[in-house]
Amino acid sequence: MGSIRQSHSIGKGKVARQVAAGEAKGSGGAATPQELRQYIARFSQASVLVIGDLILDHYIWGRVSRISPEAPVPVVHVDSESLKLGGAANVFNNIVALGGKADICGVIGSDESGRMLLKELGPTRSGRGGVVIDQDRPTTRKSRVIAHNQQIVRYDVERRAELKPAMQRRILRYVESRLKELSCLVVSDYAKGVVSASLMSELTRLATGRGIPLVVDPKVEHFSYYKGVTVITPNHLEATQAAGVHGDDNQACNEAGAIIRQRLGCRAVLITRGEKGMSLYEGEDASWHIPTQAQQVYDVTGAGDTVIGTLALALSTGASTRDAATLANYAAGVVVGMVGTATLSAQQLSEALGHD
Repeated sequence: MGSIRQSHSIGKGKVARQVAAGEAKGSGGAATPQELRQYIARFSQASVLVIGDLILDHYIWGRVSRISPEAPVPVVHVDSESLKLGGAANVFNNIVALGGKADICGVIGSDESGRMLLKELGPTRSGRGGVVIDQDRPTTRKSRVIAHNQQIVRYDVERRAELKPAMQRRILRYVESRLKELSCLVVSDYAKGVVSASLMSELTRLATGRGIPLVVDPKVEHFSYYKGVTVITPNHLEATQAAGVHGDDNQACNEAGAIIRQRLGCRAVLITRGEKGMSLYEGEDASWHIPTQAQQVYDVTGAGDTVIGTLALALSTGASTRDAATLANYAAGVVVGMVGTATLSAQQLSEALGHD
């Protein structure tokens, strides 16, 4: 794992020169599909720890043939139910599905949903101590009722209060215990209580000291927490709200990207823009627009989790930020063509790149 960590480390000397060379390549032109596939081939060498809000996604699948006589709402005849990993757990799931090694830190309640979430995580975690149980909160669960491939309603069970200091310390101790073998840290912030200013400050310190990327999928109300991270991946609405910019055109996006990067002092800001693709902002004048690769869009649920998971794996294997963003864009283009919280394999991502 040493060579993987060094290929993207933001430290000094030889390592810094390797990063500079990689980013200079990114600024010179887009990588070819063959070059991008070389990163995918090394995903199995990456080891990523995801910290954030664990969510159990509950799907109720059915069909509608009439309106209720009790209220003007559809009556759904339930055909089946399914459970999937959501939030930080879905980021973890995406990394594993793409062939990377992953572990996870977060909180569940002492309830049936927590037990089901652990079961869904399965034996693929490389560690076991990162998921802690809080007796005072329920496991976050989002239940979606879907009929004829359309979401009818969603209802949530959650408690958003910040974690107790003792819980935060347990998470940080676990991160420290795994740090030497990691190639990237990911923070998946769904504002359910796990991510706080003090936790982010410590994670940034640990990642910087170890010279590994720290990548964040943010929430607007927590933007001040993310100072000094490597890459932040807001969607367009989150970016403009956080920057205090109005509009949904390229100018608004460019202003938001520049403001966020300067305010947070991060290496890069990657703004996801739905059908408009993505926009990446690095240095003062270094920015790129990456057109969407989606052929059809059925469901954007969890697409941001796919983006950050792919980005983390690509950075772990030596990709420049631009090449990593390009791979993440292809990955998102695949999963939005699926219904529900979805993942993709390394082979599917490779095939999505097309021909050289």
